[in-house]
Amino acid sequence: MEKPRVAFVTPGTFPLPSPGSSSVERVVEKIVPLLVPRIEAHIYGRIGRSLGKRGRLGGATVVRFPAASKQRYIASVRRAVGRLRPDLLQVENRPRYVLRLKQAQPNKRIWLNLHSNTFIQERAIPVRTLTQCFHAAERIIVNSEFLREDAAKRVPQCADKLRVVYPGVDVERFPSQYSAEGANRRAELRAKRKWTGRSVVLFMGRLQPIKGVHHLLKLMPQLIQEHPSVLLVIVGGAFYGSNRTTAYVRELHRLGRKLQNHVAFVPYVPYSEVPSWFLGADVAVVPSGKREAFGLVNVEAMSCGLPVVATRAGGMKEIIVDGTTGFLVDPENVAAEMRLRLLELLRNDPLRRQMGLLSRERVERYFTWQHSANRWLQMLTES
Repeated sequence: MEKPRVAFVTPGTFPLPSPGSSSVERVVEKIVPLLVPRIEAHIYGRIGRSLGKRGRLGGATVVRFPAASKQRYIASVRRAVGRLRPDLLQVENRPRYVLRLKQAQPNKRIWLNLHSNTFIQERAIPVRTLTQCFHAAERIIVNSEFLREDAAKRVPQCADKLRVVYPGVDVERFPSQYSAEGANRRAELRAKRKWTGRSVVLFMGRLQPIKGVHHLLKLMPQLIQEHPSVLLVIVGGAFYGSNRTTAYVRELHRLGRKLQNHVAFVPYVPYSEVPSWFLGADVAVVPSGKREAFGLVNVEAMSCGLPVVATRAGGMKEIIVDGTTGFLVDPENVAAEMRLRLLELLRNDPLRRQMGLLSRERVERYFTWQHSANRWLQMLTES
């Protein structure tokens, strides 16, 4: 039986593969190669400085175009898709692209894969246009039940098209600190970074107000008094793959300077270095706002054997089991509740270990990239 030919259309914002891409490209990069044994995969994306116009990724063909503008990019993709004639098109996180591609090939099967609600909000797309996009898509994939419910409320008549496929983590690249390999690497990292004797709380992500880093700096003065060995490490920048700054980032640094020896800022790091930061830490914190659809950092931290303290918001309620693999706090009272939960974990080594082990176990059971690929292939057979 001939394999179905499937084309994946990325937003065209970042090259793929690239250490500085967003989570959208990362999901495509991780899942599509796992689908290749069952499909003929073609990925369309943006050209990069060190990447040619064509390439291969885990058995998938990658075709890249200049992305001077969204219009020129999607026009190039539309022409390429016309030549390829795939059996199925999957558009990643850009509802408007569905309409552009559907207009060119009205009979083509198109799926839309939503990674967040950023591009389905009214400020990004009128409800009427979003409705047209949803109607044009045969299926709409979302990365959490939270996002499924959000999308269904916006276009109720297309609720039956929505399917959840959780993203995952590479458990080999993100080893548990309780494995022999992880424990040795962790000891090396902590010695190198002079973290020996410190209780390290780690934030990993973009420095934007919605990510809630300001809550962490607000809770730190009292946490320092209660647990003097605490060190808050903030890894990331305002933008993917860039060290450009913003007024918000500058304000965070101003607040951090008042807490010398207890707050460390680490500029944006490439994805290849992310595991080492989780592996060296004691607790991960994710104080994001209500719109966090999933949050890959949650499962990456859990894979490394960390308990996660996060807001009870968005899709994070589906990842973290409150009181078992970490703690969930009220998004309206982040600083106070997160401080108490952090203090509980930092003072209780057995509890931190137990939660870390259960975190890793939960990831292996539900949140690997192979789980994601299997769910996608299951949907393909349902069509």
